[in-house]
Amino acid sequence: MEKNKPFIAITLLFLALTVATTARAQQKAVAKGATLRIRIHSQLLEGNLSGDSADRYISVYLPASYNKQPRKRYPVVYFLHGYTDNDAKVHGFQPHWMSLPPILDTAFSKDPNHEMIVVTPDAFTRFQGSMYSNSVTTGNWEDFIARELTTYMDAHYRTIAKKEGRGICGHSMGGYGALRIGEKNPDIFSAVYLLSPCCLNSPAEPVAAMTAQLQRAENIKTIEAFQKADFFTKALFASAAAWSPNPENPPFYLDLPVKDGALQPQILQKWDANRPLNSLDQYIYNIRQLKSIGFDAGDKDKGIAESIRVLDAELNKYRIDHAFEIYDGDHLNRVAKRIEQQMLQFFAKSLDFGRNEK
Repeated sequence: MEKNKPFIAITLLFLALTVATTARAQQKAVAKGATLRIRIHSQLLEGNLSGDSADRYISVYLPASYNKQPRKRYPVVYFLHGYTDNDAKVHGFQPHWMSLPPILDTAFSKDPNHEMIVVTPDAFTRFQGSMYSNSVTTGNWEDFIARELTTYMDAHYRTIAKKEGRGICGHSMGGYGALRIGEKNPDIFSAVYLLSPCCLNSPAEPVAAMTAQLQRAENIKTIEAFQKADFFTKALFASAAAWSPNPENPPFYLDLPVKDGALQPQILQKWDANRPLNSLDQYIYNIRQLKSIGFDAGDKDKGIAESIRVLDAELNKYRIDHAFEIYDGDHLNRVAKRIEQQMLQFFAKSLDFGRNEK
């Protein structure tokens, strides 16, 4: 045994060096893309009553091969961020629970044949989120993304400038926006993916049980008071700005679903009209024009998980093929992996990558 010790030591050293070399090689194999943060002007967001700038930041991820292969064109995925977030957080310019570029780098290093440009507009507003809806109070967000932003990208980057080369997706509020915009614009987008989408149907909790919370919101009269409010109250204002705007009701230019302590059924009806599951039947012909639609949510994200079960059942009723999964997780903790392992593979199968010259 003593005679074999030098041999064993050399063998172990060799194995250690091999493992280290392999690890370094794997690290080098992750080719890094470039992320740009630019600012573009939107005519469709001009004149919004909230006073938000029509000059919007946009984060653009360009895959590693973009500058190396100047004749290659790429499909574009429009990733919509969630409520209270912005493009800078999602693309790693500011601290956040998730950063897209490392996820994209890893995925495209494993599958370089399906590299994509990924774009996120900054939809953070006076009310901390646009709900990606057209409103005189916050601006025409649906049309800005579907028309102006796609046109800008096609004019300034080497995109596959047709619907088959465009996908739209998002998380939470962004998932809601992706469905809303995707189902209305099947001539612009060919594939839609929803990550834990909020707001698809009316809350499971009876409205009457939320009256006290709604009444607290009614007591907020200034933007300073709004900024100090809790998350639920802020989300109420964002929803009202998007779905029940009122150009004659300053300073917020919106109608809350409560007035003088009483619920306002007509305002709640406006909100319900903006829940995609309530109007899905009217968009079935549009949805059938999409090449692919997919959605998922964590089982601990109970309200949202239940809403996409309903969406699954509705699409099954119309015999529309789609990807659907409830996985072990909550609203945030598995989303990064879902993007890498499910969503990007979904778009790899759904989008047109063209015939590019290397």
